[in-house]
Amino acid sequence: MVNRIKTWWEELASEISGNRAVYLLLSFILVAAFFLRVYRLNDLLGFYYDQGRDALVIWDFWHKAKFFLIGPTTGIAGIFRGPFYYYLIAPFYLLGGGNPVWPSVFLSFTTVAAIFFVYLLGTKIVDRTTGIIGAIIASFSFNLVMTSRWLSNPTPMLLLSMILVWAMIKVTEGKKWAWPVIAFVTGASLFHFGSSGEVFYFPALLVFIVWTILRQGYGGRSSLNNKVILISAFIFFLTFLPLLIFDLKHEGILRNNISKFLVGEKSFAFPTWKFINEKIGFYYEVFTNKIFHGRYDREKIVLSLLAFFFVFYLSKMLRNEKIKVLLLLFIAPILGLIFFQGNFGNIYDYYLTGYYLIFILLVALPLGYLWRSRFGKIFVVYFMYLFFVSNSDVLNYKLSNKCSGELSICYINQKQTIDWIYQDSNGKDFNVDVYVPPVIPYAYDYLFAWYSTTENLRGASGKLVEDKVPLLYTLFEVDPPHPERLEAWLDRQRGIAKIEKTARFGGITIERRIRK
Repeated sequence: MVNRIKTWWEELASEISGNRAVYLLLSFILVAAFFLRVYRLNDLLGFYYDQGRDALVIWDFWHKAKFFLIGPTTGIAGIFRGPFYYYLIAPFYLLGGGNPVWPSVFLSFTTVAAIFFVYLLGTKIVDRTTGIIGAIIASFSFNLVMTSRWLSNPTPMLLLSMILVWAMIKVTEGKKWAWPVIAFVTGASLFHFGSSGEVFYFPALLVFIVWTILRQGYGGRSSLNNKVILISAFIFFLTFLPLLIFDLKHEGILRNNISKFLVGEKSFAFPTWKFINEKIGFYYEVFTNKIFHGRYDREKIVLSLLAFFFVFYLSKMLRNEKIKVLLLLFIAPILGLIFFQGNFGNIYDYYLTGYYLIFILLVALPLGYLWRSRFGKIFVVYFMYLFFVSNSDVLNYKLSNKCSGELSICYINQKQTIDWIYQDSNGKDFNVDVYVPPVIPYAYDYLFAWYSTTENLRGASGKLVEDKVPLLYTLFEVDPPHPERLEAWLDRQRGIAKIEKTARFGGITIERRIRK
């Protein structure tokens, strides 16, 4: 083992010293990527319904020793993810004293690690130029930056998807140990971190297993044998175990809800041509916005040319088994989701988080090949120019947001709101009534529980209490889609207490009231 580590270290040192310019550029890309992902998180963090719900679970874990066997909801009634996401970010809530910025920075770091894998995979599959191109697109794409700043369970899928690709490529090289890695990543993706799209890792892996047996055989020198299958199956079972225990403890609630969703509600069915066209439009929007934020005439022409070059090089790429792995993983959800009609027909961009960087690698492939010719270099340079033009302005606009607009709901606004309430209470006990879309104020439930314990408010003697007291603060966010709901809520408040003072922070309004 020591000799193996020594050999690996010597190979790494030789690789870096022999390509110093490449690794200097890569270092700059990764540092810039991390900067974009954590810049002003303390002001701009999106801390809303889901984030508050998750934070409350972790608060109870650290303060009340409430362990959990399930994680966030899938968005489908009665079906939950496993708890790995909660256990992954819980240490960072503890280290940060409850501050949600800490786990958000950690998740951002995992996305930068994913970009490093993009470089490694691009280099391994084609060459260093391909790896660098892929890393640049993954680092500076506006929509990928925003995805990487999201404090939510799909975010680790960026890294997990790259580890999956890496492990599958290792299998093509005959590495037995890669199968348990595949088993863990697949189980963690499906049961704990992914949304809907990651379920299609399974048909892709089924094809991959058959392909591997046909190429390598079974047993002997093959990467697959009885021992590998047993270890991999056991690891996969461990990823499912928390949900199994929860299901057994609750009389099959998960099984029944999954059966109802898949069978009773007929979530998979043969699509109509109209449905297929809608899905194709959805795919186009989801994936092309990871390259160009706006797709106008120039961008559409460049995307069409890129598609042409991809097809032009396809026969060459299909001779590369590593590229076949990428294509297999990417095609599986494209075909599979065409038959998915569940969840009332709703399907969202983030359902495909586990495929974003696979797509970026597929985009980098023809660009890497083109770089080898003089004409190709011209196209690649123009492509990258258009890429930066399309993404830089919107990135600058988003990250320089002052959060002072009438519709702004930023983390800094939320903290200012709570700080104002505690300072204004002037030592008195008070109640708080909150209106937020979509109705349940988990974010404020957590922020009031946590923020009052910070250095900011330890000097404030007022206390939020459950018992009814005369001093009442009404806190509400703007609700442009449904102003009638907010107005109805305010009408009820008018009959409860009289307004004495009002303050506003961005799109959040606070009213100090005295009960009638």
